[in-house]
Amino acid sequence: MTSKEYIESGVLELYVFGKLSETENGEVQQMIADHPAVKQEVVAIEDAVINLSQSVAPRLSAINYQKIRNQILEKRKVIDMKSKSSWASYTGWAAAAVFVVGFGLQYNKLNETNQVIDKLDTEKSVMQESIVDLEFKKNEAENVLAIVRDNNNQAVALAGQTVAPDSYAKAYYNKVTKEVYVDVAGLPTPPKGKVYQVWALKLSPLTPTSIGVLDNFTAANTKVFKVDNAEDAEAFGITLEPAGGSLSPTLEQLYTLGKV
Repeated sequence: MTSKEYIESGVLELYVFGKLSETENGEVQQMIADHPAVKQEVVAIEDAVINLSQSVAPRLSAINYQKIRNQILEKRKVIDMKSKSSWASYTGWAAAAVFVVGFGLQYNKLNETNQVIDKLDTEKSVMQESIVDLEFKKNEAENVLAIVRDNNNQAVALAGQTVAPDSYAKAYYNKVTKEVYVDVAGLPTPPKGKVYQVWALKLSPLTPTSIGVLDNFTAANTKVFKVDNAEDAEAFGITLEPAGGSLSPTLEQLYTLGKV
């Protein structure tokens, strides 16, 4: 609403006569502070009221009435709305600010603490995994040593053949229990889609029997595998076969061979 519209609304007359609520008075006082034309109109209305009062007050002498009128005019002023302030309010805001800052610091410290705890938990998990891994490798190494040191196990050297002359392996054959372990650390990693297959052989007539497919060659750490038992084996050989193994050895892919 413009100052002109406000003046023409009749609100200022009600303000001068004290007929507005406290909230409405506050709105008028704000308009007076913001618009000189509104302030000027209020002064004009008050002058009109005073002049009207003079005409309806015949019992007062002209001198006494003029004195009263002058006192009213001298004391009349438009009230400016000012925000109140007190030490209590300042201290209240200060306390609130201290609380917010303190809360922020505590929150940051809590985050830092949680991050440290998370880091320690991660390090603990990694350490536990390392311990488990070391324990597993330790057990594997102990098993291998037990195989090598068992006097009942006969070590059979398997030499490299034409297809892979640099390859080598070793079979540990227990003639009492018929258990067989093979150490294939001297074989190259098989190509994708291929696996090593271990054969127990009887020489006369030549009869190969599959005693194991090494399909987890890459994952094994020690490259020592327990395969199936072998009854009265006279030799051992290892061939490279398609994934899943073959019913009979592919002699063109014979990597190692050794006689018991």
